[in-house]
Amino acid sequence: MKRMVRYRVKPGRAEENERYIIKVFEELKQTQPKGLRYASFKLNDGATFVHIVSIESEASGHPLKQLETFRAFTDTIDDRCEELPVTSDLEEVGSYRLFDP
Repeated sequence: MKRMVRYRVKPGRAEENERYIIKVFEELKQTQPKGLRYASFKLNDGATFVHIVSIESEASGHPLKQLETFRAFTDTIDDRCEELPVTSDLEEVGSYRLFDP
């Protein structure tokens, strides 16, 4: 499964949003869940964020949703957003080292 999530935060909330994201990546470095590839980007408008996730198998549950920091991030996302998250499934046409080890 490959997905992209895109949203825009309210004015003045980008740094707060980034702090949540950084905490997620810190926990990922500690827990190193197998079969997960994840990246987060901030667009040049400074308020729009894009997350790309690839999960080999969700048989044992979604690895991000098992992280305390990710739950904290998503529990408060609606309050931070000017445009709520929109999730899109991605069908890979081609990539170069984006999802490879």
